[in-house]
Amino acid sequence: MNVHSDLDRLPVFKNAVITIGTFDGVHTGHQQIIRQLKSEAQKINGETVIITFHPHPRKIIGSSSGELKLINTLQEKIELLSREGIDHLVVVPFTEHFSQMTAEEYVSDFLVARFTPHTIIIGYDHRFGKGRKGDYHLMEALCGEYNYQLREIPVHVLNTVSVSSTRIREAIANADLDTANELLGYPFFFEGTIIKGNQLGRTIGYVTANLHIENEEKLLPGNGVYAIKAQLLEREPALGKMIEENFPHPTLQGMMNIGFRPTVDGLTKTIEVHLFDFDNDIYGKTLRVFVMQYLRAEQKFNGLDALKEQLGKDKENALRVLNTKTD
Repeated sequence: MNVHSDLDRLPVFKNAVITIGTFDGVHTGHQQIIRQLKSEAQKINGETVIITFHPHPRKIIGSSSGELKLINTLQEKIELLSREGIDHLVVVPFTEHFSQMTAEEYVSDFLVARFTPHTIIIGYDHRFGKGRKGDYHLMEALCGEYNYQLREIPVHVLNTVSVSSTRIREAIANADLDTANELLGYPFFFEGTIIKGNQLGRTIGYVTANLHIENEEKLLPGNGVYAIKAQLLEREPALGKMIEENFPHPTLQGMMNIGFRPTVDGLTKTIEVHLFDFDNDIYGKTLRVFVMQYLRAEQKFNGLDALKEQLGKDKENALRVLNTKTD
């Protein structure tokens, strides 16, 4: 998959079949749209093009941008889409200036001038242009003038996308990883930089990697203990050079606690990962965590001995889960 982020340096697309969206999660609903995109392109020996925006448009024109939480970061989205066999992903820089483009200008100066589309695939509820005044009907009315074909995403697919995105976000926030992972079609994951904590885990036989999450927009699971798989990441490839083989596959097993550690201090929220049969020095490295299943709520124990006993039970439960689940 070729990734483009400079609108002035786009290639000449061959019979471009395009669709537009945030594709946050690249979940099972999105995958139905991608299948339609690929099917239309195959009919005309064309290229598939997905257009998405960064930052999220709501960050620029929304009133609650600080509350925005996304299932995927941009890099994660690129990696997930690269596995779907798409020819081109165009990441459009969404700016205040771009948001002021009228609906007619959006079609003529952006879609037609930049992509020369053979076919555009959108839903009936797609809105675009200043004030979101553009819609499917306007795009349909301009078909003849700009010589493109228009295909509608079926209503049931759009409903699946909308419902799935909402349910996934709610499920992740509420620690319901069974639902989230089923709707995603893959284990939910996030990544963080490994930093030093108070190293208390070493004293009770459970060394933990404390994670610092840099992207504040990234949605994270609710508090509790989880069975996880993990992968240490190398330096991220440059935007535009992503290939499917770069998507990491988890090789480490472990468990994770998200919360305030009430047995210890209960003051600061932390994300701590204990990797089984692993004790390498990995401070400063990036760990990607695949959240497989919720195990239990965070709770306060009567001292470190009781906590250690519970951690032993958590490890047994985590291994039972991990040995029955596939990636």
